[in-house]
Amino acid sequence: MTITPLATLEGVTRRYGDVTALDDVDLRIEPGSLVGLLGPNGAGKSTVLSLLQGTRCPTTGTVTLFGGDPAQAVNRTRLGSTPQETALPPTLRVGEVVDFVGRHFADRVPTAALAEQFGFGDLLRRQTGSLSGGQQRRLAVALAFVGRPRLVLLDEPTTGLDVDARRTLWDAIRRQHELGATIVLTSHYLEEIEALAERVVVLGGGRVITDARLRDVLGLVGIHRVRLRSTDPGAVERLAGVVQASRDGDAVELDVRDADAFVRDLVRSEVPFTDLAVRGATLEEAFLTLTADARADVERSAA
Repeated sequence: MTITPLATLEGVTRRYGDVTALDDVDLRIEPGSLVGLLGPNGAGKSTVLSLLQGTRCPTTGTVTLFGGDPAQAVNRTRLGSTPQETALPPTLRVGEVVDFVGRHFADRVPTAALAEQFGFGDLLRRQTGSLSGGQQRRLAVALAFVGRPRLVLLDEPTTGLDVDARRTLWDAIRRQHELGATIVLTSHYLEEIEALAERVVVLGGGRVITDARLRDVLGLVGIHRVRLRSTDPGAVERLAGVVQASRDGDAVELDVRDADAFVRDLVRSEVPFTDLAVRGATLEEAFLTLTADARADVERSAA
C-alpha cells in the first residue's frame, strides 16, 4: 500500500545569491514519523523547514505540504512549528497567549489540557515576560501543538535549556507523537535526536548524506568503541583493525571496524588486559564519521 506523504521536497535547490543552501534535495515526510534533521551549521536544516513552512520558495524543484503549495495559507492550517528564537508578548499572561493562538484553530487543545501536557499548569496566570528562558521555550514548543496539527516542525526546540528541562520537554514531545503528531526536529544536541528520532536525515553541504532509520544510521559507519585496561597499551593500539586510539594511564579507548575480529586478535596476542567493554557507535560518532566522509568526497570532486 502506498503511503501519501504529508510533505515532500523533490529535486529542490535553494540559493541565496552565490551560496547554495540546498542542492537537488529529495525528502518525504510520512505520517506518524518522528524525523531528526541533522547537519553542521550551514548544512541547510533551517532552509528545509522554511521551505516546508512556505516562508521561502525553492530556486528550483517542488515543495508540497499536505499535497499543496506551502506558500498558500490554506495548506498550513494543519501545520505547527516552533522557530529557533522564542518571541512572546511580555505583558500577556501565559493562559492568554495559549488562548489567543488556540482561537486560530477550529479543533484546538484546551488551554488547561495543553498546560498539563507540557507541565506549565502553575504558570497560566504569569506574564510571559516574567518567565525564565526555559519556561518560555517550553511554552513556545507547546504552542506548536495547540491546534492539533498533523505535522509539527521544531527548530532547535530545547536550545538554552538545562539537562533536566530538556528531558522534561523530550517527554512532552514523545507524548505528542504517541497522540498522533508527525514531528520533524532539528537539534545541535545529538543525544536529543538519538533519544527522540525514529528516522535520521543527515545533511551536509546542502545535500542529503543519509536518510535512514536511527538504528541503520548507527550501523552505517561500522564503528565500535572498545575500552580496556592493559599494562602494555602500545601493543593494544598496534593490533589490526584499530581506526583510532587514546589512552589515560593503563586505560585504553579504541575505535575498531570489526569488534569480534579485534577481540580475537587481542586474545591471540596474549597482551595482558582487564575490564574489556565493547559497544556500538553513538549517533554523535556516526554523525562525525558521515560528515567527515562527505567533506572528503567534496574535496576529491573539487580536486
